[in-house]
Order: sequence, then structure tokens, then C-alpha cells
Amino acid sequence: MTQPATVRRAFDPQPPLTPDHLRTALSLAASGVPVLPLRRGKVPFGNCPSCVGNACGGRPNMKTPGPCHCPGICHAWAAATTDPDIIASPAWAAAWRRAVCVGYHPGGAGLTVVDLDDADAVTWARKNLPGTRTVATTRGEHWIYRGTMASRNAVRPGVDIKSAMAYARYLGPGTGPLADLPDAIRARAATKPPTAPAVAPAAVAPAGNEACPHRTPAYLERGIAMAVDRIYEARAQVHATVYGVFLAVLSRHGRCDCLTDAHVAQLFAAAQSKGETARHCADAWTNARTRLGL
Repeated sequence: MTQPATVRRAFDPQPPLTPDHLRTALSLAASGVPVLPLRRGKVPFGNCPSCVGNACGGRPNMKTPGPCHCPGICHAWAAATTDPDIIASPAWAAAWRRAVCVGYHPGGAGLTVVDLDDADAVTWARKNLPGTRTVATTRGEHWIYRGTMASRNAVRPGVDIKSAMAYARYLGPGTGPLADLPDAIRARAATKPPTAPAVAPAAVAPAGNEACPHRTPAYLERGIAMAVDRIYEARAQVHATVYGVFLAVLSRHGRCDCLTDAHVAQLFAAAQSKGETARHCADAWTNARTRLGL
């Protein structure tokens, strides 16, 4: 894929990220990189009341970047834009004042970010992937390649792929030239991802032939929907909110066999939409089960 020169320049050596996130965002947007502000926890701002839980229907198929019909910053990665009038608009001003960093939509810029979350993941990448533009993160590195693909979390321990329909933090231009997206990464994303951990069998089965009340659709489905909405609506302390929701769900439904992998997957998907990794979700789920003795 031929990359526009303006996008390449966004990742050419330049002054490091400044505290002025709006100025950084406008500079990236001028280079063809769709941007959005990220709040505490390095996650997107929550949807407006009309868009909570995607009630408005979201962006058409959620396949293209850009703002939805409301003026606020809704739908996470899909809010990313290169329009300077939107980025500097009064509707976005409050978010920029609260932002802790600038996010961008890699796929919208024709890029893929291989997010290496720890030293082991970095070692794996150095042995198995071609060198490319590298940006240091708090615990590991971002390897940025030229080209787009489907995003996927946890393609191997400590490795996430962020490209189409995903966001990444902008942490500076990094070092090294951009390389083409290798087939090794596309192959990783093509493999089946690990499934959400299944709930253990019931510790105490319902007495006699009495049906478990949690199986009542109006009860169980509403409970899962409320749990998902609570995660989506988290404005701060996302890690704590996710753990608290998992704990609440398991305390109510974890001692019988009513929960299915599909229910757990809904909870994990909501958490990952707020910036949690698959590994963090699995850890929070395991910790909640351990605390409840499940």
C-alpha cells in the first residue's frame, strides 16, 4: 500500500510530545492522522447520554472514522478525525482540557500498531518480526507498520494488534523507518483468538427439579445488559469498575451454571472497548472468582 507523504511525515523525527495536546493533535491531523483525546486511564471519553450503550446506532457499521451525528466525542475510535474545525471545536474543548494524552486511529492513517506490552513480548518481536518504526511505551514498545488490517487483542501473550476499528496512544515519533506490514502479523490475527474463560460448574446444584431462576431470560439478560452498560458508562477508574462489575455478576450468577461463554464474552467486549486488554479482563475475572471462592 502506498502511503501518503503527509502521513509518513507524522511519524518522522520531530519535537517530542508537548503538554499541549490540542496542538499535537492538530499537527497530527494535518499529517493525515485521525486523532481523538484520551482521558485518565488512557481511554476515550464516554459517550453522550444519547449514545450510551450505542443506543443511537453508532457510526454506520462502525467501519469509518469520524464523529457521529452529535457534536461530542462519541464511539471511541470512530470519533477520530482529521478535521481541524471539529478537533478545535467548543464541543471538544472540555475534553482536551481533561485529556491526559492524544489518541489516534492507526487504520485511518493506513498504519498498524503492534502493541508489545512487556519485555517478553518485545523479545519475541525482535526475534520474529522485521524492524520498523519503534515507539517506547511505559512497559514495552509500539512497533508501527505501513498497511492496515483487522485489529485483535492477545494474538499471543502481551501482544495486541491495533489498526482498523481501534485506537492507540500517540507517544511521539519514535525511531527507525516505517516498514511494510509483514505477513507474520496478518497470520497471527488470522488464528483463532483465545476464548473467554468459562465459568466453573455449579458448586451447589438447584434442589430437586426446580429450574434455576437465573435462567429466566428477563432476569439474566437484563442483569448482563446492566453490567455491560455500567462498564460502557465508566468515566474514570476503568480497571476498578471492570473488576467491580465482574465481582457483582459472579456474586449473583456464579454459583450455578446459568452463565455462558457468550455472556462472559459480552462483558469482556465492553471492557476492551474501554481500553482493557484481554489479559487484564481474564485477570480481573479470575481474581473476582477467587475472592468469591468459585
